Amino acid sequence: MPGIALVTGTSSGMGLVAAVDLARAGLTVVATMRDPQRAGALRKAAAAAGVELDVRQLDVTDEPGMAACVEGVLRDHGRIDVLVNNAGRGCVGTAEQLSMDTVREQLEVNYLGVVALTKLVLPGMREAGSGRVVTVTSVGGAVGQPFADAYCGAKFAVEGFMQSLAVVAERFGVWVSVVEPAAVASDFVGNVARPPEEPGPYDGLLAAYLARSQAAFSSAQSAADAGAAIAACATAETFAFRWQTSPGATAFVGMSLADLDGERVLGATRTWIS
Repeated sequence: MPGIALVTGTSSGMGLVAAVDLARAGLTVVATMRDPQRAGALRKAAAAAGVELDVRQLDVTDEPGMAACVEGVLRDHGRIDVLVNNAGRGCVGTAEQLSMDTVREQLEVNYLGVVALTKLVLPGMREAGSGRVVTVTSVGGAVGQPFADAYCGAKFAVEGFMQSLAVVAERFGVWVSVVEPAAVASDFVGNVARPPEEPGPYDGLLAAYLARSQAAFSSAQSAADAGAAIAACATAETFAFRWQTSPGATAFVGMSLADLDGERVLGATRTWIS
């Protein structure tokens, strides 16, 4: 598949794999990250795969910087055919433990930055009559989870935005999709923001949740498999709005999408903090 792909969050994990796999598929890949000095693992993976990547700086919380990056890609490559919104950050904490600054940060990284970057590429795709916008959300974009209030809130928001956009964009030949991984073995866990470590009324519940999460990530899907699923969505010959990266993710998301009164999800997640 020829074309130009812009991928965010490619310094590690799923984003790194997706960037390399898209280059293997024949796309010219602009692999972006907040700090290009952390591109060592990406460059090593690209070399091992026998592909070349155009590595650039992009911070999804910096709107002028995003505009400059997109302008540079259009100037140097002429177009953007595929956007993969992969950059994101997790957050652990229930409502009382979260500062509003933390909530805003989650929205900036996981929602507003995605919206801003999507807006920047849409005019060119619309004028070309083709394009793909792939946003990596999470099963947390369909299933609300204990102590993930801010994170799931931002992921729910971005899924709602993209699902609303999808039917309008497709009238102009642009496919809009979301990819929903479950637990993935990557640096994502290490980058999760956590509440202050001080005694409080939620200690026992949080300890149970963290123990459950640790068990989930100990048997997590590999970043290679999840990244390959993202690349497969971006290069698919047929359109689907919603993609999952594993059978476990499909079952988990399906539990929520078929849960008309919400009790099925609440019944499942109550056990996480027992």
